[in-house]
Amino acid sequence: MPSVEIVRLRPPLRPLGPCALTIGNFDGVHLGHQALLDALKRRALSLGLPACVLTFEPHPREYFAARSGAQAPTRIATLRDKVAAIRALGIDRVCIAPFDAGLAAVTADDFADQIVFGALAARMVLIGDDFRFGARRAGDFALLARYASRRGAEVASLPTVCEGEDRVSSSRVRAALAAADFDAVTALIGRPYAISGHVVHGRKLGRQLGFPTMNLRLDRGRPSLGGIFAVDIAGLEADGDLALPAVASLGTRPAIEANGRPILEVYVPGWNGDAYGKLVKVRFRRKLRDEQPFPDLESLRQQMIRDVEAAVPGAVLHAPSLPVPASVAGQGSGTLPRPSSNSPC
Repeated sequence: MPSVEIVRLRPPLRPLGPCALTIGNFDGVHLGHQALLDALKRRALSLGLPACVLTFEPHPREYFAARSGAQAPTRIATLRDKVAAIRALGIDRVCIAPFDAGLAAVTADDFADQIVFGALAARMVLIGDDFRFGARRAGDFALLARYASRRGAEVASLPTVCEGEDRVSSSRVRAALAAADFDAVTALIGRPYAISGHVVHGRKLGRQLGFPTMNLRLDRGRPSLGGIFAVDIAGLEADGDLALPAVASLGTRPAIEANGRPILEVYVPGWNGDAYGKLVKVRFRRKLRDEQPFPDLESLRQQMIRDVEAAVPGAVLHAPSLPVPASVAGQGSGTLPRPSSNSPC
């Protein structure tokens, strides 16, 4: 995979070298984003400039929703996966700007003058046809073009990309993920949907129930899908591309903690290696069911067996009835055992 320079933009901004630039959230890096990034890369090559993406963390709508009490859009991709998808398209530099009160208050004029053509030294800017920027979203193509002319730079826009008769958008991808329509998601993003992350330590509750799980903590924000899934997981073996069939739970543990962080839990039948610290990729194949409460942990354990059998037919299970530790009792609210509020599971 090509290398990429990652720049965290924090005040005071240090000047960067000249570049060809595009700006956006790029959640999901769908086919519309890919067309924009491909056009940027080609134009950058013709100008002898590095291709640069400016994106934001968190998503601006998440920032404003947190302050207004509104519900923010769900997240398609983690920041790691977004940057990886951009990198795979041959972009040379990704600038990540923390979207906070300071950036939210920057006027459109100052954003164009001080950031786009100032600190980022854009010599060419390519944007989507619906792009807006600056406080109150006051900036548009015409404003960028005015500042570009003063700096001897160029600005261009790319028309909407359609899949079928409808515009490709992050909203369409979110809707397809919420419906667990992974064929539609693949058609919109041009690749199977996956989430990557490092395996972290937890309380080992799954191990005590006979199902040792691997746990991936996710970014802030709500994921665009949830429930119990048949998945493949890569990154566990020496051949990093080798994918093993598995079952996964993705959720926020609402039954045991308020405002819980989303976590992805994966069980790989028959795999007994040490996964902690490994960077793995979990590819979603199909949804088995939604999360649900259980009257007791034995009922949960039986459902876990059924989930594994549905996700990995023929899997050999070693999950005998186990005495349930007192610390575990009462925590069965999904397919996989649930952690306390101060620990990943």
